Amino acid sequence: MKKIAFLFLAIVFAISGFAQSDVLKRKSIGIHYSMFDYKSGFDVRNNSLATVINNKQFFKFKRMDPALSISYLEGITNNIDFVGTLSGGFLKHPTSTSVSNPSGNDQFILEAAATANFKLLSDNYIVSPFFTAGIGATKWGGYYSAFIPVGIGMQVKVANGTFLLLNSQYRMPVTEKSAYHFYHSIGFASAVGKSKVANVAPVPVVPAAAVVADKDGDGVVDADDKCPDVAGLASLNGCADKDSDGIADNDDKCPDVAGLSKYGGCPIPDTDSDGINDEEDKCINVKGFARYQGCPIPDTDADGVNDEEDKCIDRTGTAANQGCPEIAKAVIDKINYVAKNVFFATGSAKLLPKSFKALDEAAKLLKEDESLMVDVDGHTDATGKEDKNQILSESRAAAVKTYLVSKGVADSRLTATGFGSTKPVADNKTAAGKAKNRRTELAVRNF
Repeated sequence: MKKIAFLFLAIVFAISGFAQSDVLKRKSIGIHYSMFDYKSGFDVRNNSLATVINNKQFFKFKRMDPALSISYLEGITNNIDFVGTLSGGFLKHPTSTSVSNPSGNDQFILEAAATANFKLLSDNYIVSPFFTAGIGATKWGGYYSAFIPVGIGMQVKVANGTFLLLNSQYRMPVTEKSAYHFYHSIGFASAVGKSKVANVAPVPVVPAAAVVADKDGDGVVDADDKCPDVAGLASLNGCADKDSDGIADNDDKCPDVAGLSKYGGCPIPDTDSDGINDEEDKCINVKGFARYQGCPIPDTDADGVNDEEDKCIDRTGTAANQGCPEIAKAVIDKINYVAKNVFFATGSAKLLPKSFKALDEAAKLLKEDESLMVDVDGHTDATGKEDKNQILSESRAAAVKTYLVSKGVADSRLTATGFGSTKPVADNKTAAGKAKNRRTELAVRNF
């Protein structure tokens, strides 16, 4: 380490001899004593920066490995310097998998970094803090990796063109076989070569402008002003535009309302006053809706019931049947007849054989007209517990549906619902009333 320190001081004094007086830093060479701290970087990755600082693990020399760095600096602007740095030293295993437990022999590490120093003050000031950020690459043994350095530093001007530089960086890996680590350096940089001085162009002498007439004071001379008595806009040859639609008021048919030139300065018209302008309205003479591009709600089957309310938009129907065809009275009567001739074993969902004839007629009717659908509703009287009555009513409705499906009626055309004793049609206090309440209802529909 003593040899490195001696070499560091020798190069610093050698470079200082070439110092020049610069305002904008250009072509400077720097030599720095540097330190790598992979152990603290590993602790930050596995804990946090706050934990490392609180545990006083940060910036301990015994956790660092020394290195020597040489840099090239050049000012991009008065407050931004480009810095290229090459660093070398010896250390053990700086990889993400081994940095916490180093082993083996020291090997030479070589790092190259390109960064920018964003100075808070220019080089005219003795002290200037800066932020730094950039990109870098590392070679250690047979490992190659890349990293992103960010950090802070301080620049102290010790002579014209010569600066003391202190810098601390936190380096984040962007490739495998690398590790988070800290990098600290202190060194000097001195300018070499001649600094460039910007040439200042002489200020041209502008002759006094001739006075020209402008009656309305709008900046457009009367000779070029189409409206010389009214203050206007240069883009409209001196004429005004009250509604700011780009059409001069003297050419605007609607000077108080912004519009388009193809409509003489007026807005896009809405002939049918439905709130949809004619350019977007496909039915400009009939009031409509935006969702139908200005046209009325369509009626595909022309039955007088619009498609939004029509349950059968492709079949002509009636408003009374929600746009679907009326079901013939004979069909309704037949279904009602079938419903009255459905019988079950007492307290059971088992269909009695005497129900089959009526249900077969219903199946035949449904297969002849596939537009028909049937709702099968099961009901019970109020005898016994309601939960059992509910289950029985559902099972009986399902039994009727299952029978019709077995006769070739599509399952999707049938619904089965049980209501228990919740919808009585007669008094449950009498035997006759209970008999009426124990029923199966069939409701035919075509939507």
